[in-house]
Amino acid sequence: MFRCLNTGALSLSVHVEEALGLASRHGFAGLDLPIGELFRLAEASSAQEVKDLFHSTGVRAGSWAPPVDYYGDEASYRAGLELLPAYAKFAQELGSPRCCTWVKPFSDTLEYDANLEFHIQRLRPIARILADYGCRFGLEFVGAKTFRAGHRYEFISTLQGILDLGERIATGNVGLLLDSFHWYTSHGSSEDLTYLSVDQVVSVHLNDAPVHRSVDEQIDNQRLLPGTSGKINITEFLQVLKRMHYEGPVVVEPFNAELAKLPADERVDAVKQSLDKVWALAGLA
Repeated sequence: MFRCLNTGALSLSVHVEEALGLASRHGFAGLDLPIGELFRLAEASSAQEVKDLFHSTGVRAGSWAPPVDYYGDEASYRAGLELLPAYAKFAQELGSPRCCTWVKPFSDTLEYDANLEFHIQRLRPIARILADYGCRFGLEFVGAKTFRAGHRYEFISTLQGILDLGERIATGNVGLLLDSFHWYTSHGSSEDLTYLSVDQVVSVHLNDAPVHRSVDEQIDNQRLLPGTSGKINITEFLQVLKRMHYEGPVVVEPFNAELAKLPADERVDAVKQSLDKVWALAGLA
């Protein structure tokens, strides 16, 4: 597995050249792809010029998000699907066969079975296009109970639920984006993770949780850098990934207001230091 920077997850709004510089200066092996910006850059110059940007910094491609608003109206959904083949082909050229999105754990209009069918019908065409270009499709579940509170109908919020959705999509390339915060807030266990195969894990997010909140009190957009509180057993989480020989990106997604106040280089350095700490504790260094 390799440490990968996602500038958006750190509330950094920077152009790809700066993002690559931040990743390179602070020892990140990869960068999650701002695929829309990169595709426009390639259209204005060439795909080779974009590839050269990555090669010049020694930074490899992480994962990317599809340009498809699958919760949107039919017209916007179809417009995104039309873009997806070109994006998938381009991402493969950059070295990334890993596309990921998240699934809302609630609905205010659809009961569970109807919502499941909606997701199958909307996500299956995305997965099929990605399969045509040799890309895997990682789905992320949201575990935090507070995130779905106040909504009329609950939906998928567990590891098993998201795996079942992938099986129902039935294109052979659907796995998961595995987030330590969502694993923890869904009351997941290390044993749950041991049943995963490496082919099921498309990408990984690492976070820790505030120590003063119980599992069910955790708030999705208030997290900590991995290894900060020890509330989440990151060591065990990473060791399971090591044992399954996971070789994909590991991204920190802390959604932390204090971290967001730091200048860009200090922010990225703080993330790198947190990864160094948990990497060593898990015996990955």
